[in-house]
Formats: sequence, structure tokens, C-alpha cells
Amino acid sequence: MSEANKDDKRIKRAFKPKGWNEIKTNDSWAIFKIMSEFVEGFEKLSRIKPCVTIFGSARFTDDDPSYTAAEEIAFELSQKGYGVITGGGPGIMEAGNKGAHRGGGVSVGLNIELPFEQQGNPYIDKDKLIMFDYFFVRKVMFMKYSQGFIVMPGGFGTLDELFEALTLIQTGKIGRFPIILYGKDYWEGLLAWMEKSLVDQYKTISPDDFQLFRVVNTPQEAVEHIERFYGKYVLKPNF
Repeated sequence: MSEANKDDKRIKRAFKPKGWNEIKTNDSWAIFKIMSEFVEGFEKLSRIKPCVTIFGSARFTDDDPSYTAAEEIAFELSQKGYGVITGGGPGIMEAGNKGAHRGGGVSVGLNIELPFEQQGNPYIDKDKLIMFDYFFVRKVMFMKYSQGFIVMPGGFGTLDELFEALTLIQTGKIGRFPIILYGKDYWEGLLAWMEKSLVDQYKTISPDDFQLFRVVNTPQEAVEHIERFYGKYVLKPNF
């Protein structure tokens, strides 16, 4: 079946008339499923030590410079005593877990069930792979149990996670923690647009909001910024 036909079937199924009883039944089961995902996530992640999350594309292979950089960052973080959390899949996520595993650190994977069956990568600690059906539950776990975000080049999912973190920090819903954008060439176009449109032209964000993140170009810069951040505020990463 072609993708167009699959989309057509999904749309028809979504708008198929449902009775009130069917709606209530479906919603009730969804509530229990959502609760179970929160409970499992809280129980497992509350037992891990401070971790840094590495976001990025699932499409990069192990010969890509971004993959290599993510693995090195994760390895160096493990040597500083941090664990590493990723989305649990291939690409940059695999690189992050691989680096943590190589460094003997905690390696966590928050995997998401997708139509194309994303599988957990082999470098996640066996007791720290958690499967989610709901993106929003998974994002809560990233935000709650991460001491910092390193955002590698990625697609819609990566950008979604980045702007979720920025929004929560900007609005004071979560505490300030370091957000690092890796790869100046990748991010410079987006940042130039943000400065021109969001800051200067439409004034929908403040110039100070650019202080919520740091752009780096080497694994060493990324790890050093995490270390400096907590040293500057005389803080130790903690939940």
C-alpha cells in the first residue's frame, strides 16, 4: 500500500463517527496507559545518577562527524561522572549510548514506539531501556531527569525537544540548566533567522533569551561548558 493510501486510511479512521460510549471507553484506557508510562519512567529514572541528555538525528551513520562527536562527548561526560540519556534509537542516539557504554557510565534510552518500529540500540544498559507510546510522557522524562542538554544536528524531533526545553526555562517552569547546540555550521541559519525575525522584527523573544543556550564546535567545548555551568553557580547536578 502506498504512503498516500495509508494516509488516506488514517484520515478516514480519525474522522469516523464514534458513539459517546466508545469515546469514553477509549479515553479511559488511554488514561491508564499514560499513567503506567509515567509510573515506569519515574520509578526507573529516580534511581539513576545525574545525567546529560544528547539529542540528534536518527539518520546519521557511524562514519558521520556528528556521530563521532556525539560518541566522544558521551565518553567524556562519563569520565566526569555523568550518565547519558538519549532517545534510545539509532544515529546520534546510538552514538551517545555507545560513548557512555565505552566509558563505563550510565547509559539510558527513552525509546518511542513508532510505525517504522524504532528499536533500542545495543549500547543501552539493560535495565535502563524504557519504551514509550506517548511523545509527551517521554519529553517529561527528558526534562525532569536531565542535568543538561547537548543538541546535535537533527530534524523535527530534535528541534521539538530543543524548543520545549527553552520554553520551559524561559517561562520558569523548570530550573535553568545548560543547553548546548553542537555544530556552528548547522545552527547558524536558524539562529540568524531567530535574531532577525523573533528579536529585531517581531520582538517575540528577548535578546536575553539567546543566553539560554551556548553554541560549540568541539566535544571538549561541550563538556567544558557543562562543567563550568555548575561550577559558576556553585552547584552540583542533582534531581
